[in-house]
Formats: sequence, structure tokens, C-alpha cells
Amino acid sequence: MLTRGELVARLRAAGCVLAEREADLLLAEGRGRRWLADAVAARAGGTPLEQVLGWAGFAGHRWRVRPGVFVPRRRSERLVAVALGLPRPALAVDVCCGSGALGGALARALAGSPGPPLELRACDVDPVAVACARENLTALAGPRLSVGVHRGDLLDALPARLRGRVDLLLAVVPYVPRDAVALLPPEFRDHEPRRALDGGPDGLDVLRRLAGQAPSWLAPGGHLVTEVGAPQAPAATAVLRGAGLAVRTEPAAGPADPDDPDDPDDPVLVATVPSPP
Repeated sequence: MLTRGELVARLRAAGCVLAEREADLLLAEGRGRRWLADAVAARAGGTPLEQVLGWAGFAGHRWRVRPGVFVPRRRSERLVAVALGLPRPALAVDVCCGSGALGGALARALAGSPGPPLELRACDVDPVAVACARENLTALAGPRLSVGVHRGDLLDALPARLRGRVDLLLAVVPYVPRDAVALLPPEFRDHEPRRALDGGPDGLDVLRRLAGQAPSWLAPGGHLVTEVGAPQAPAATAVLRGAGLAVRTEPAAGPADPDDPDDPDDPVLVATVPSPP
């Protein structure tokens, strides 16, 4: 069995910036010498740690992550925090859900609090992501939480009967500008679906399509909560306002992951369907 020191040295030699933390997580799995050797080789080869472990930590919970599924970023916990400051939703949708961690984190945070039961829907175009999200979210279902996971393109994936009823859309859509995808770390660029990263020439193509759909799916006073890169915020705000939504920006308070100084402090945008007078 590799010692912690040997494991840290191998991970550091492979370019893992947080080698000590990663070594501790791998050792804590306790899956035996063979698994550990294979895991170190995979991680050294660039496989994201979360895919090596089979889970990602997000909002205080471990979410199943399958190979090829977008790994939830700790910075996106800010979207959940912002959403919890809005009126409690009766119907929420996690758009481009990946593993379903965003919607699941919201459901867990609302569990046991007063208010109506939550209907949580999640959707993604990738069948592997849909299967992963279904596994994560159905485990949360109960008397005060109903869950549905759907495959399809953005909100077209949802049952038509939900149109005009959605109180909250949580959306981490692809927003990396196309020319910048090649500059991403290999663990993202080579091991996550390109369509989960590539947002088109300026990174806002998917957001434009979602902005065009959102007003007809949101209830009056309903909210779309999303994130973009800081340089994209003015253009993204214009896109959402052009769709008839009122927009405010929730500036980030600093890195969401205190162990990762490179975690960007990207803003969260809250776009709202105006309520009738």
C-alpha cells in the first residue's frame, strides 16, 4: 500500500496542485491496494478526482458522478445560496443539470422548512447525465419532495403542463467561449463533454436560447438564477433584459472553495419575470 507521503509525491509530480487534500480523500476511500494504485494512475493521467472517486462534494453532500458527466463546481454553491434568499418555490427546475447536484442541494436545504412541498425537475441533453441525476435525485424523494428527471434540449425537455408554472430555474449553462475551451485544464477539457463547456463564440449562445424560453415557462414573479464569467456579465445582463426579464447581479464574495485560490469569483445573475400590476 502506498504511504501518504508517496501518494502526495506522485500526485504532485503529476501536477495536482492540491496533492495533500487529494491524497487524503483517496486514502479515506479504503478500497484496497489495487483500487488505490488504479486511482492514482487515473488521476495522474488527468481524470478528474471526482470521477476517480465516483462522487463530488457539493453543498455538504456527496453526489454520484459518473465518467463523462460534468463535475459540479464548488463556486456554483452560490446559486443555491442566492436561491434560498428568494421566496420558497413550489416548482423548481435544474437546467443543464449534469449530476443534479444543484437542484439536489436546493431540495436538501429546503427539507424540513415550512412551506409547500417541493416539486423538483431536472433536465439535460446528455443521457449519461440524465441517468446520473436520476440516481442522485430519486434518492431524495419523499412525502414533501417529488422528483422528475428529463432528457432534452433545455426547457423543451419538460412536460408541457409545467409551462407558466415554474417558480425557479437554476441553470449552470455552458459559458466558456469557444476559443477558450482549449485553454481549460486537461481534466475538464478531456474528460467532460464539450457541449457542457462550450458556450459558443462569446460563451453566451446557450444562455441566449434559455433566455428566449424562460419567460413562457416561469410563473409571474418567477426567477432564473444563473452564473457567467465576470467579463460576460454586462452582455449576459443585456441578453436577459432583452428577453423581458428584470435582472440584478449578486456579486461573489470571494472564492467558494477556500482550498482553491484560483476559484473565480464569478457573479450570479437573478432574472425575474415581472409580476402583473
